[in-house]
Amino acid sequence: MSGTTITEHQLQPYFDIEDFMALSQEKRLGGAVLERLLGLWEAWLPRLKACQITSGPSSWLAVWLPEEVEAAVDEAWAQSPSEGFLVNTLAQYLCMTGVQELLPQVETGGCAPSPRPTPELRAALAEQGLPYKGEDSSLLERRYAVLTYFPFRGGCEVCHMRPLCPKGQGRDENASIVLPGHERADGSGS
Repeated sequence: MSGTTITEHQLQPYFDIEDFMALSQEKRLGGAVLERLLGLWEAWLPRLKACQITSGPSSWLAVWLPEEVEAAVDEAWAQSPSEGFLVNTLAQYLCMTGVQELLPQVETGGCAPSPRPTPELRAALAEQGLPYKGEDSSLLERRYAVLTYFPFRGGCEVCHMRPLCPKGQGRDENASIVLPGHERADGSGS
């Protein structure tokens, strides 16, 4: 892994109730539910990991939560589907707010495009405890993880996962930022 550098970042994203409610599609949250969610946020925030991986001219950002958070979410699903859904959404939201703290363009673009897994990237992520699911997989082992380009490089047009994504296939009307030269043939730009 010579020539690859890893720079850890400390994140302090804040919990925005309106953003969380939009993501969870909730119209209201009771006081007890909100207190549980905020307690989990405070417990998970110190466990949120972020690092920049640089290899040659390429650079990526990885933000993830450890396996213990996955276990807590699984326990919440076992309690009730509604509790599991909210706690699962909280873990996703925490990761995305961490990404947005370092790459605010992701929020505007509506996506954090996934890079092609190179051997250097695979090795660096494994060293950080964030391996891919397998040698041929482009999916990360951790359930709550985001891997994207750093700095921001665009939307769907640079995403390795595009063939598997409804948004990348043009089946979503909320298209990301489209870089010049990557417009769709119909001229819509999405």
